[in-house]
Parts: sequence; C-alpha cells; structure tokens
Amino acid sequence: MKIMRHNLAIRFTHWVTAISIFVLLFTGFGQMPIYRRYNVDTIPGFSWSSDFLITVNIHYIAAVFLIFISIYYLSYLIMTKRWDILPKKGDTKESLIIMASMVSLAKEPENDKFLAEQRLAFAVTAFSVLMLIVTGLIKVYKNLPATDLSSTWIFWSAQLHNLFTFILLLSIIMHLLAFLYKDNRPLVASMFTGKIPKDYVQRRHSIWWASLEGEDPDIEEISIKVAQKKNDIGGISDGINIENNNEVLVTEENEFTNLNENPEDDEFIGEVEAKRGNNKIISS
Repeated sequence: MKIMRHNLAIRFTHWVTAISIFVLLFTGFGQMPIYRRYNVDTIPGFSWSSDFLITVNIHYIAAVFLIFISIYYLSYLIMTKRWDILPKKGDTKESLIIMASMVSLAKEPENDKFLAEQRLAFAVTAFSVLMLIVTGLIKVYKNLPATDLSSTWIFWSAQLHNLFTFILLLSIIMHLLAFLYKDNRPLVASMFTGKIPKDYVQRRHSIWWASLEGEDPDIEEISIKVAQKKNDIGGISDGINIENNNEVLVTEENEFTNLNENPEDDEFIGEVEAKRGNNKIISS
C-alpha cells in the first residue's frame, strides 16, 4: 500500500521550477566570460553558451516560466489552503534535533507530512526566488529604451540578484545532499510517482499518518463504506476500479469519477470525496 504525498499539481510545479532554475543558473553564468575561458563552448552542442545575446534571451524565457510557475503555485496554495509546507513555530529547534538524529545524537521527533527542515528549506528557496524575480525585473527595466534608473538602484539590484543566486544555489546543493541520508531516499520517487510507502509514512511521519487514518474517524468510515461498496458491486481491482455490468467507477490519483451518472453512486462518491479532502490513501 502506498500513500499519495504529491499530487499532479505539486509535481508539475516542482519540475517546471527545477528546470527553469537550472536554465536560469546556466545562462546566468553564461553571461560572464567563463564558458569561453574554460572551453565550455567547445563541448559538442554548447557552442552557443558563450554567445551573450543567445544566453540572455534564453535567460529571459526561463525567467518567464519561473514567474508563471510561481504565480501558479501561489494561486494553488490560496485555492486549496494547503499551508502544511509553510514554516511553523519551533521549526528551527526541531530541525536541529532532526539533524542531530542523523548522526545518532538525538531521537528524531514525530513528524507531520513535511519535516521541520523541509518547511524551513522551502521558505529560504521561496524567498530567494521572490528576490531574484524582483531584482531581475529591475535589471530588465533598466535596459528598456528611455528609462532613467539611478546608479544606486542598478548597483543594489545587481548585488542582491547575485547574493540570492548564491543562496538559491546553496539551498539546491543542500537539498540534493539531503538524499545521501538513507532515510530521505524514499522521497525521491514521490516527485515522479507522487507516492511513498505506507510503512515509511507510519514510521517517519506519524503525525501525518494519524491524521490520515489512525485518529481520523472519517477516514475509517470511508474505508468501511468502500468495503461495503466492494461487496455490493462485486470487487475492486488495480487500485479502486469498481465494475458491475456497464457501470465503471475509476480513480485518477484516487479521485472518484462516475462515468455513467448513477445517482446512488454519485451520492456515495460525493460523500467520500468530501470527507477525504486533501488526504489520499491508495492501494498499490
């Protein structure tokens, strides 16, 4: 059995953000003469990397994607009210305990869906991206015709842009290094499939698991009703697929969809969706 950790919207956000940031970093450094100096432009397929006009235009395109996905994700958070990724009081202290537990100096605390260190890392990354977008827009504005921007604005926008580029790059390196720790590795697959093993959730995300099943009577009631529906209709196969003659109920990431508009089933599925909310438990 596996648990849905990241839905399609989150995975889409993650990968568009990752790719756009990678392109921005590569083309940003490409606007300095380092690629020609260190013969990067001699690598097959990278002859363009030392051409300033090409790298700056690709940089602008990647920036548009980053701005788009930032607005998309902010809208997603507001509409779904999924604030569990945001830092909470005590996260700094809890993060230190988690890091100490990695070297057997402390016992890892009980965790929610996201660890305290993950929430703090998200805040650092999000703020860095925001500052890069703001300072980047100022840098673009100064290059527009008939614009008169003071040297102070130009200087500090460039300095802050460079500073938060370094901070973002450092946070990405730390993010990737975290997966060297064995207990974090099951999370890698979730950014592709969206799912993580149930036993991993029970062991390392006990607070989240309790909200999903252990201490949530609504989830237990849903499980009972699904079992009853299984007996009434004739079986569930491959996740949750319920078939009865010409009636088929299928799930897309555990979202129920009724394909032949049976009123009785509509009422049942609506109740399941309402109670299940944002938490998805699926079979593998």
